[in-house]
Amino acid sequence: MIQLIPAIDIIDGQCVRLTKGDYDQKTVYGDPLQMAQHFERIGYKRLHVVDLDGAKSRHIVNVDVLRRISTETNLTIDFGGGIKTDDDLRTAFDCGAQLVTVGSVAVTHPDLFLRWVSEYGPDRLILGADVRNGKISINGWKEDSTEDLLPFLRRYVEAGVRNVLCTEISKDGTLTGPAIELYQSVMRQYPSLHLIASGGVSSTDDIRALDRAGIPAVVFGKAIYEGRIDLEQLIHM
Repeated sequence: MIQLIPAIDIIDGQCVRLTKGDYDQKTVYGDPLQMAQHFERIGYKRLHVVDLDGAKSRHIVNVDVLRRISTETNLTIDFGGGIKTDDDLRTAFDCGAQLVTVGSVAVTHPDLFLRWVSEYGPDRLILGADVRNGKISINGWKEDSTEDLLPFLRRYVEAGVRNVLCTEISKDGTLTGPAIELYQSVMRQYPSLHLIASGGVSSTDDIRALDRAGIPAVVFGKAIYEGRIDLEQLIHM
């Protein structure tokens, strides 16, 4: 059974969703803590939290929200957005994240990311691989690198990285269905990865399709907030 990970994206302390990573296409959905507690009451165990202010500012911003969720729920939190320095990473863990997603640093400072994997262990770091037009995107999706997805992953898989969060940016927030072929290509190349698919999920059927395709985990957000997914039914799928 595919691992189900609801998502909370944060701007100005509020739960939001963007479309294709565009900060000008923002919908606000309320208090992140209340949303996290709702997920927990239904029975979800894992939560994906993204500090969108942090991603844009290139340092953690919404630490208070992370701290509130970690102290007032028992959810396993993976946190990303703005992790650029040792202090950022330490802050995320100190404020309650059990796992941290790192994307831009893995592109711009690969030695630093590999040191973090060595120091904290591969079970606590998630490699963020956000893709647009086949290239890895960085800094809150504001810049595209020259890195192609599969060669980019190879370097880190060979170094022991086990967790990868892959977002197809053109799908994110669009409710048009996930990029299943992209995720299948990753799994064919690296079958031992714990790959977390992200972007485009619009329905329970989309999640079933990812499950049938052998994708280990899925992050989904907008479909929840827009009432496209019945969370109680989904958890008993």
